[in-house]
Amino acid sequence: MESNHSTVKRTRRWPILALMAAIFVAGFLLGSQSTISFTRSEENSEGNTSLPAEVAPLFDSLYETYNLIEAQYIDMPEPEVLANGAIRGMVESLDDPYSNYVDPEYYPFVSSDLEGSIEGIGVLISTDEETGETVVVNILGDTPAERAGLQEGDVFILVNGEDAVGLTFLELAARVRGPAGTTVDLTMRRDEELLEFTVERARIEIPNVASELLDNNIGYIYLAEFSSVARSQVDAALAQWDTENLNGLIFDLRGNPGGLLTTATEIAGLFLDEGVILIEDYGDGEKEIYRVQDGLVIQTRIDGTERTYSTNAAYSGVTAPVVVLIDGRSASASELVAGAWQDHGTVTLIGATSFGKGTVQLQNSLGNGGGVRLTVARWLTPNGNSISGQGVIPDIIVEIPEDAELAEGEDPQLQAAIEFIMEQQPIPAGQ
Repeated sequence: MESNHSTVKRTRRWPILALMAAIFVAGFLLGSQSTISFTRSEENSEGNTSLPAEVAPLFDSLYETYNLIEAQYIDMPEPEVLANGAIRGMVESLDDPYSNYVDPEYYPFVSSDLEGSIEGIGVLISTDEETGETVVVNILGDTPAERAGLQEGDVFILVNGEDAVGLTFLELAARVRGPAGTTVDLTMRRDEELLEFTVERARIEIPNVASELLDNNIGYIYLAEFSSVARSQVDAALAQWDTENLNGLIFDLRGNPGGLLTTATEIAGLFLDEGVILIEDYGDGEKEIYRVQDGLVIQTRIDGTERTYSTNAAYSGVTAPVVVLIDGRSASASELVAGAWQDHGTVTLIGATSFGKGTVQLQNSLGNGGGVRLTVARWLTPNGNSISGQGVIPDIIVEIPEDAELAEGEDPQLQAAIEFIMEQQPIPAGQ
């Protein structure tokens, strides 16, 4: 599964502009707001349209406000607009950047799983924490965004005439994404200039795994995100090589913003033959435990029962030293997997401290056709440590300043990984 290594290097150096970064292939938000979720039984919450008796009186004023608007407001909007605003306000009051509401018009564009392809324009974005603006931090190659002339650093001002500054990640993503062949009108700010773009959307294959056999018989695998097919893609990359005779393996999770919980647990089985992968803490004293055993992922539920839900977690059989590269853009599922391997001592982590997203989200569909994504749990490493707000700290720290001017092909973290592997055993030069 060979891939253009220069593309990999470019994706590794995306700047950090805010508290999250996400692949935004014109719409679906991967990564720190994506679905590392749902694991707990759904406890009759979905589809329940009645309020608990003890809180029902608190919402009387909500209905009263609607009636007042209908009776008195000069330009009565459609009732759906008011309902969407009420739901959005309720979710925003949680003050949780990972909990969001998407209205029915746009929800279909953000409710799909991570399947490795998507219809959109092909950019990676981040939110500037100080200004609240959404900024392009990378353009995927050979995509509509690249062909239209969008550039890194461009700021979203308008999307189809709508103010983009007040939109959440999911809302902005949903508005830019759309069926292949349709267009989206964008107003972007570049430095002090406003630029207009009409970009035709396309189906984009997200480059997820790249692999290369480096000098000295060291395998290198880069994983962009934990999509539903990531484990099988990584297995295919490993199958290229005689893994029993590798001198080392470098598994690169830098810039990987996360993905699916099921895939994360499958990937954990690569370098963990058995043992706990993570603990989910629901904040009320209840916990669920995930472990890998005999190539299976086993979930121990709150009530003590067990469920085997994945058979794609077999140990890779790699016996050579394994280095995992992480950085400040490695988030969510990346941190889950790196943290599990670190606690079990099966790999050596090199790079910079990871992002620090230690929560789990559940995506819920609503009766109106919209959807709500809510934080439902915190996850802990096998040793019971939370990484929220502090990240996973590498065993060997190699920082790369954001303003560092590196020569073409220069990668201090990758070089540190190679040197570490070569120190573990004598390797004849040029082998």
